[in-house]
Amino acid sequence: MVHEVRNQSTVIKFILVGFSEFPQLRAPIFLLSLTIYTVTVVGNVGIIIVRKINPKLHTPMYFFLSHLSFLDVCYSSMITPKLLEILLVEDRSISFSGCMTQFFFGCSCVITEMFMLAVMAYDRFVAVCNPLLYTVDMSRKLCALLVGGSYMWGVLCSLILTYSLAVMSYCGSNVMNHFACEYSVIVSLSCSDTSFSLMACFVISTFNEVCSLLIILASYVFIIATVSRMPSKGGLRKAFSTCASHLMALTIFHGVIFLLYCVPHDKNSWLLVKVETALYSVMIPMLNPLIYSLRNKDLKETVRRLINSKLHSLQIKFR
Repeated sequence: MVHEVRNQSTVIKFILVGFSEFPQLRAPIFLLSLTIYTVTVVGNVGIIIVRKINPKLHTPMYFFLSHLSFLDVCYSSMITPKLLEILLVEDRSISFSGCMTQFFFGCSCVITEMFMLAVMAYDRFVAVCNPLLYTVDMSRKLCALLVGGSYMWGVLCSLILTYSLAVMSYCGSNVMNHFACEYSVIVSLSCSDTSFSLMACFVISTFNEVCSLLIILASYVFIIATVSRMPSKGGLRKAFSTCASHLMALTIFHGVIFLLYCVPHDKNSWLLVKVETALYSVMIPMLNPLIYSLRNKDLKETVRRLINSKLHSLQIKFR
């Protein structure tokens, strides 16, 4: 169903195609997405709660990790509920304002998470290379500034990109061959000059990716140099365990970004773009808490104590 289009883009409703070309897969995709979203919310909110409960986790590393979990919940909550809705109901429309809102918050979360991972790399650099002064160097004030700066930069970049999309005209087809308001799909529906938006996207994307990767690479170059000079194997193992989870999260995050935006796609490869976006927006928020919690003794111990205390209280209650 194509709606009548006027010069005012605010009156447009987009139709999200989602995975409607595979009707036999709607139920399995719905159940899989719902399961992943549930695990995402429980896992990430669990990390935030566990950090608050255990005083041992009131350190810069867990402070940054709790914000990473918050971003994962927010980003997943911007994308997955709409995906579940269009899989469940026949009306797959989204208003123009709703589409721009979804894009703004989704984009803010992605850029903020990109720099949050870079901040966490710097945190690991300080922890490994200068452990005796770690709590002094990574003061509460500095941690708050690094986190606040990441959020502010993410919102600013997203505002620019959202504005560049909102001022464009949209005419012709309003059918969006995607399950979310992804940048390239929105631009493809515009009938006005897209050069400003494309240039803004290129500059912001390149700057953010290069800056975040430079911070990460510089941090890990110093970490590797420090670790290579360690005489004991115990120190090597400790340094590796300190950085392994973060390296795994970094590889998955930037690997999927590379697949989605740097590998050329054929004009008819929208299915591949949708699958890659699903990996990015649905899977990564679920994987992060699993990666960090499975390799972290303090987190696992706190969760174990919490479960045991709840079970003990239930046993007392039913006696």
